[in-house]
Amino acid sequence: MSTSSSTDKVKASHILIKHQGSRRKASWKDPEGRVINNTTRDSAVSQLQAIREDILSGKANFEDVATRVSDCSSAKRGGDLGPFGRGQMQKPFEEATFGLKVGEISGIVETDSGAHIIKRTA
Repeated sequence: MSTSSSTDKVKASHILIKHQGSRRKASWKDPEGRVINNTTRDSAVSQLQAIREDILSGKANFEDVATRVSDCSSAKRGGDLGPFGRGQMQKPFEEATFGLKVGEISGIVETDSGAHIIKRTA
C-alpha cells in the first residue's frame, strides 16, 4: 500500500476550541476555565466553522488565527504540533489528519479535548 494515508508519520497544525464537554476545562489563554465553561459544544463548532470559511476564502491565515484563538499550547507555534505517528493522538484526530493531503484543512473534528480544525503540513 503506497497511498499517502499509509505513511508512518504526518505533520500537522490545528486550532482547538475547548468547550463545556472538554476533558480539561482550562487553557493557556483561559487558565481559570471561565470562558471554556461558558462555551457550548455548538458554539465551539460554530466558531470553528466561521474560522475555517475565513481561512479557505483567504480572509485569514491559519497560523495567525491559531496563535490568537487556539486553546492548545501549540498556539505559540501557529498551531504546529510537529510530526506524529499513529497511536500518538486521539483516534478521531489521528484519522482526520492521516486522511488529509498535505496543505489540506479538515472539517470540524471532535475529540475529548474539544473541537478542532486541522491543517496537514507534511
